[in-house]
Amino acid sequence: MYERVLMAALFLAGAGSGVIGGEADVVGVKINKQGGGAYSFDVSVRHGDTGWKHYANKWDVVAPDGTVLGTRELLHPHENEQPFTRSLSGVKIPDGIGKVTLRAHDSVHGYGGAEVTVDVPR
Repeated sequence: MYERVLMAALFLAGAGSGVIGGEADVVGVKINKQGGGAYSFDVSVRHGDTGWKHYANKWDVVAPDGTVLGTRELLHPHENEQPFTRSLSGVKIPDGIGKVTLRAHDSVHGYGGAEVTVDVPR
């Protein structure tokens, strides 16, 4: 009995701290070549934003070696818009990089949700 009460208390404590929102997932990506080695990205993110204390707050374009090539800051929660799509243009991708990964970040868990890897059009 004590263990069940402890488990319930731990669950409720987690719920109050914003854990309910889970991790931010990238659920869609559109990449377009702009010219001069630059690209634009339309990235869709899904996250159970619960307000200012727990929301998806950015997404990154990452090279295969882990270098962050671009970051789109998300300046407010999207509680009533899920998934949501935001754009970033002017991302320089060096020659020789054939794929990039898009990852999302939230204000409680950091990184860790679903990522999407896409081919870079040349």
